[in-house]
Amino acid sequence: MLNGIHFLLTYTCTQSCKHCFLHCSPDSQGTMKMEQIDAVLREAKKLGSVQDIYFEGGEPFLVYSLLKEGVRSARRMGFSVGIVTNGFWAKDEEEATQWLEPLAQLGISDLSISDDELHYGNLSHRPSKIALDAALKLGMPARALRCFRPEVNSDAVSAENGGLPYSGGVSLRGRAVKSFASGLPKRDQACFLECPHEDLEVPKRVHIDAFGNVQVCQGLSMGNCWETPLSNMFQDYEPWKHPVCGPLLQGGPNALAEVFGFSVREGWVDECHLCYSLRAAFRQKLPEVLAPPQAYGTETAV
Repeated sequence: MLNGIHFLLTYTCTQSCKHCFLHCSPDSQGTMKMEQIDAVLREAKKLGSVQDIYFEGGEPFLVYSLLKEGVRSARRMGFSVGIVTNGFWAKDEEEATQWLEPLAQLGISDLSISDDELHYGNLSHRPSKIALDAALKLGMPARALRCFRPEVNSDAVSAENGGLPYSGGVSLRGRAVKSFASGLPKRDQACFLECPHEDLEVPKRVHIDAFGNVQVCQGLSMGNCWETPLSNMFQDYEPWKHPVCGPLLQGGPNALAEVFGFSVREGWVDECHLCYSLRAAFRQKLPEVLAPPQAYGTETAV
């Protein structure tokens, strides 16, 4: 059953990170409205299984008033609430505290702050660290999110990396496909026989954006919640009949490649690398399913 809903409050972000799976940037468009948030929250209550609501982006603090009202509404309805941010707003401890205090008073269960080299390089005085310290002083349950560029490591533990020499797990999708695939060991598509990251048969979480896309994985939609109420969508969801989820459930990215008639068998770092590349290449054949375009680095006017 669905446990969590992640609102993509906006695709706009202060940064254009090389590893962003949604291609967010300062120029990206698409911001939710409060009535949309409330409509989804009401549907979430109907489902009866949803416990966690997250607000992320893009960068949700760019629409701070909307973020605050969304948190208030979700808390009023009894949901546990989390926020994901890069902490750009934390110029110093005093300013960080001013941003955080109203949210702390509403009751946040998790504040995840992106704090790594991919976001801030080697800055020692980085806003993400200031934001994290301020949150902890306020007693907020806060943590650092850290992503690392994949590197080849011959001493890596094979059990953790599927037998591949990586220093840490790899998940290449979005901009990461072009940014980091070069130089990493690659395999034949026949090696990728399952989706190891998402429960496509019984989704536990979904991401919802301003355009109504209900994404079981970034760029893979099960429907549009502005056209079909979320509670009805999950009641009628037939994953094995879904044109993309079905093949992935049957035989992973390898099966999806066969359905699409994809002929480039070699050269894939991991399951996400192959799956995302397939979906990007064939997106125009299934535009309503392989959505939103923002997940593939393109946008359409709304």
